[in-house]
Amino acid sequence: MALIVQKFGGTSVGDTQKIINAAKRIVAAKRKGSEIVVVVSAMGKTTDQLIHMAKEITKIPSSREMDMLVSTGEQISAALLAMAIHELGEGAISLTGAQVGITTDSIHTKARILDICPTKISEELNLGKIVIVTGFQGVNLKNDITTLGRGGSDTTAVAIAAALKADLCEIYTDVDGVYTADPRIVKNAKKLNEITHEEMLELASLGAKVLHARSVEFANKYDVPLCVRSSFNNSEGTYIVKEANVMEHPVIRGITTDKSEAKITLIKVPDTPGIAAKLFNKLAEYNVNIDMIIQNVSEQGHTDISFTMHRAEMPRLKNILDELLKTVNAKRYSINENIAKLSVVGIGMRSHSGVAAQMFSSLAKANVNISMISTSEIKISCVINGKDSDKATQVLHEEFQLDKLS
Repeated sequence: MALIVQKFGGTSVGDTQKIINAAKRIVAAKRKGSEIVVVVSAMGKTTDQLIHMAKEITKIPSSREMDMLVSTGEQISAALLAMAIHELGEGAISLTGAQVGITTDSIHTKARILDICPTKISEELNLGKIVIVTGFQGVNLKNDITTLGRGGSDTTAVAIAAALKADLCEIYTDVDGVYTADPRIVKNAKKLNEITHEEMLELASLGAKVLHARSVEFANKYDVPLCVRSSFNNSEGTYIVKEANVMEHPVIRGITTDKSEAKITLIKVPDTPGIAAKLFNKLAEYNVNIDMIIQNVSEQGHTDISFTMHRAEMPRLKNILDELLKTVNAKRYSINENIAKLSVVGIGMRSHSGVAAQMFSSLAKANVNISMISTSEIKISCVINGKDSDKATQVLHEEFQLDKLS
């Protein structure tokens, strides 16, 4: 008997009718002879609504209380889904992350899973039940509720699949699979039949919304068979695999744009040894996650240091910017929240030269200016003006002929 973990995102359980439809799909899989564990996100915009209510009360809510608040959304979805499955004549039970033994570290709102004890899940499966687990959450060693960050239900699902040694983990969402670019931006974007863990991890960490980056890390580390597919049709979806089954890898496999970041520049920082260490140690003290970093050429003993970070963390950063200026003795700072991070990803870049030249030439022809660049073996990212992001994505998709991939 196969053991399958299915995860349903917020759009897939966005209202009661969608919950009923998800229940029918789950029950159909169960009646084909499989054991089923389901992980659910909060319904639709529930998490956004809860966050909005918190912000109406305080601009900087306690991270612990935010976890207490937003974790309730998944409990609603899980309970309603269990009820829908009961109506279809199958046994089901809804459980919280704490009840299924998901232990995390203590970094509220972006915790990491330390351990899963799946005994409770196994007991309920042995009773013939469908087990429904609230995604995105666990408890720390103090027994406080923690959450894994937006999109964390994917990570919950893959981690549970790893702990149970499941035969397959299916991520059900509102798209048919992983595309070469966001199909809402690029009309001829192609759905990929498969993509490697490396490529998917880069795309997820660079802003692609299909999968949570840590879920891909889990799948790769624990060899979890992973598939992304639509909850609204029976399309085959996209399989995330160790190695793609092709004779020669395409140079570029996908393009993604992240519009959720801001760029901060500290101006006229003394250009002395250890100054960067002071700056980023101070940011680390406040658990501020930094993405791209660039330091300008020194002029008359001073330089500018720019870095990007998620805009959601800006309220906390703004509270410490004056302290940062004092720490590094900078003259002033500037903030630009109208940026986008544009990235191309493909393991074929390892064996092909000239990708950067081709990318930057195409953007130059489209009159798209670049302010920051970072690279790895299989990706090139650049920061551009936010208003140019859609145009730049379309230009690069055409330049690298991604509509011809499969």
